Amino acid sequence: MNSLVDKYNIPGPRYTSYPTVPYWNEADFTADLWKTSVIRSFSESNAEEGISIYIHLPFCEALCTFCACHKRITKQHSVEVPYLESVLKEWKLYLELFNEKPKLKELHLGGGTPTFFSPENLKTMLTGIFDTVEIAENQEFSFEGHPNNTTKEHLQTLFDLGFNRVSFGVQDYDPKVQKAINRIQPFENVKNVTEWAREIGYKGISHDLVFGLPHQTWEATEYTIRKTLELKPDRLAFYSYAHVPWVKGVGQRGFDENDLPSGDEKRRLYEDGKKLLEELGYIEIGMDHFSLEHDDLYQSLTQKRLHRNFMGYTSSKTQLMVGLGMSAISDSWYAFAQNVKTVEEYQKIVEEGEIPVFRGHILDEEDLIIRKHILNLMCQLETSWDLQTSFPEIENALEKLKEMESDGLVEISDKQIKITEKGRAFTRNVAMVFDLRMMRNKPETRIFSMTI
Repeated sequence: MNSLVDKYNIPGPRYTSYPTVPYWNEADFTADLWKTSVIRSFSESNAEEGISIYIHLPFCEALCTFCACHKRITKQHSVEVPYLESVLKEWKLYLELFNEKPKLKELHLGGGTPTFFSPENLKTMLTGIFDTVEIAENQEFSFEGHPNNTTKEHLQTLFDLGFNRVSFGVQDYDPKVQKAINRIQPFENVKNVTEWAREIGYKGISHDLVFGLPHQTWEATEYTIRKTLELKPDRLAFYSYAHVPWVKGVGQRGFDENDLPSGDEKRRLYEDGKKLLEELGYIEIGMDHFSLEHDDLYQSLTQKRLHRNFMGYTSSKTQLMVGLGMSAISDSWYAFAQNVKTVEEYQKIVEEGEIPVFRGHILDEEDLIIRKHILNLMCQLETSWDLQTSFPEIENALEKLKEMESDGLVEISDKQIKITEKGRAFTRNVAMVFDLRMMRNKPETRIFSMTI
């Protein structure tokens, strides 16, 4: 495995979209084209499957130095109401594009720290959205909770509003690692919020763990996994730390690359962590995720309903995902759009009555075909094609895959490719073979984290 890590540990995308953000054709994107794609997608999908909403809540009281998200660090909670009022105003701008009442299937609150906001303020904002939509049957409403500031009132208020899933950011329980990433978080805090959520009735509780953090050892990772398993969350995200200190504003400081596990050490953290999780009853789902058999994520995998978008893996698919809030990304299937990246500019544009997108990409026919292949690989670990309707460079892609086949990472049959168990760790590398936009315009500087 070590030689394969050396061979394939290269910078590469995580493929929450195709094309990936650095390869969006921003020159041909306009807000009017984005609105047209939203109208088309809504009319095609609303009645049948409904839509998704992602709300980006960017505020945090302290900077976690491993984080690469768009956030604003402040202890001033006076920012809450003005920001949430802007989110509602942005939503009303989208409502003007729809010819019928939206059916809301999925809703996710991400951040930042959603539980920075008071339960009362979150309820006011969410009620403002719910008053304008029809709630779909079997809705999936979820939020990210910080164990240090998620209260029982947060959990109860959101549950009463229809939220049924919560994800708690754990990362690691080792004090040395926690200090390096500025995330001091006792196990007792995680235990409290997990047990409260279970008592209240949440059907899905998830914990996020990260491997590859500064000063992380296998002994510490094993301890974190075993402590997590004392609480038996329904699903786990076991993310690879993405070290991207060159990206402006991520705040990855307080350590450097010398403090990080080497490629081989990081691979061991994943392989041994995965083995331990499976011994304890968890099943690997796609890439980075594990769940117990009863969880919807596993059920969607077996029924081939697993989906991946900017929110990560989801157990159901909607064609239209509207992203609200500063820096939020929206997906109409035919186009992507991202909102402006500062709170002040976001609020100003919304006040002026404009949807606050500043860049995006309109997918062409080739993009749509490749997007399906990469989505299949990321979700089902396989894809198939008809040479008459696939992309022109399919034969070039197959040629590159032959080397991966000889390394035991994939199995190639007539018009089909499957990622093997051995190849799971290299899923991003397999998907990159299909990434024509990246192949045609290889970056001169590093823009992605390492694949391993």
